[in-house]
Amino acid sequence: MQHIVNAQGLNMPKLGLGTWPMLGDECTHAVEQALELGYRHIDTAAAYNNEDAVGQALANTPTPREQIHVTTKVWWDQLQPDAMRHSMDRSLTALRSDYVDLFMIHWPTTDWDLPSTLATLASFKEQGLARNIGVANFPLPLLRKVVEEYGIGLSAIQVEYHVLLGQNALLDYARQHDMALTAYTPLARNKVSDIPQIQQIAEKHNVLPTQVALKWLLEQASVAAIPKASSRANQLANLQALNVDLDPADRALIAGLSKRERQVNPAFAPVWDEFDN
Repeated sequence: MQHIVNAQGLNMPKLGLGTWPMLGDECTHAVEQALELGYRHIDTAAAYNNEDAVGQALANTPTPREQIHVTTKVWWDQLQPDAMRHSMDRSLTALRSDYVDLFMIHWPTTDWDLPSTLATLASFKEQGLARNIGVANFPLPLLRKVVEEYGIGLSAIQVEYHVLLGQNALLDYARQHDMALTAYTPLARNKVSDIPQIQQIAEKHNVLPTQVALKWLLEQASVAAIPKASSRANQLANLQALNVDLDPADRALIAGLSKRERQVNPAFAPVWDEFDN
């Protein structure tokens, strides 16, 4: 697949497979099937409780491990150095791999020693346990602190991003600092299929609304997306989104949509910088 984000040594396929909340055999089958169809980017996390299922798929597939980009993450209550190391060890064991391609802090927290957390994160890259490191769900002020105050070379940030939630300021910052931005919940929990403007664009191009929403993300420089899909039909449809051609009128319609409809906002989430929209 010739659709890659390059950032600080990261070579990550723009379209990945999100695996939350799939578990067990369903997850293993979905990952194996995706790899068979041509996906080369799999996203998981310790908190998803499916790293072992992903690892089983990686063991089963004939696709060589070095051709597959695997992202995993450490949970926000495991950000003390020793706990982070244990989380990394458990992830590698579950994934049956000596390394991950991208290791991320899943969510920020308030009860942490940020310098030691970041030093531990950086050490994973130095030790070769992670080819690249990044953070997820960090608001822009915190991301700035990590990059500018502590000088941590992040390859990527992962945040919620879709046609109903803007991330212009974060994306601008990511590009300025040679980072990829991975969009999770890229279909706004399937709400994109019910948006009249997206339906209109889809009908015009004879494609699915989900394909329009995905292509809008994937055509943006530095942006990757990780829709969850378990069925063969949905995995194929998402792959085929790469072939959709949006025109300026389509983009103008999408630009006119609300960009403040956040779908993921757990109790432990940080204070979002809503001006980011």
